[in-house]
Amino acid sequence: MAITAAMPTAKERPRRTRRKRVSALPALKLSQLLPSHIDLRNPLKAVLVCEDCKTWVPITGMQSKVQKLVPHHTGKADVDAAIHCRGSNRRIEFDMTIPEWRQALADAITEASSRQATAVLPKAFSPQTDRTLRARAERRPAGRADDWDAVLPRVAAADKNRRAVPAGDAPTEGPAVPLETLHPQCPAR
Repeated sequence: MAITAAMPTAKERPRRTRRKRVSALPALKLSQLLPSHIDLRNPLKAVLVCEDCKTWVPITGMQSKVQKLVPHHTGKADVDAAIHCRGSNRRIEFDMTIPEWRQALADAITEASSRQATAVLPKAFSPQTDRTLRARAERRPAGRADDWDAVLPRVAAADKNRRAVPAGDAPTEGPAVPLETLHPQCPAR
């Protein structure tokens, strides 16, 4: 199919304006930022936390001479007013390499994990709980045996009362309840 003058052609669309304007704020150096506020895992799509509005912002111009933060607003999209962040178009100085950043991030993770508490702190004791715990700590196996010997008469009395059959309370309907075991050769559990 040949192109003729009568065929419509697509008109040239306006391109996105690329401004060379840079923020008047001093350039951000990556070495001065926290390693956890930088993401260089994909170097062509690097992002970092804007110091002014504390949001993650991409870095433009990764393959050009000047790298800077993408122009952005301070609030959330479609929620807050569209106020231009003063950290927009701020230059970025790459004064560390990606392996240096990874090492700094690994060091920061190690340091943060060592700061986490590993021991569970006990609750505050009442005076009575404190006395009980001290008494338990002071007891020895011989003392525990004495405690058991002191309790045994009460346990025997409770067992005797449990085995006793009440007089006159036998069920009127149905068979009598057997008092002997059906399998005397089985070991008791």
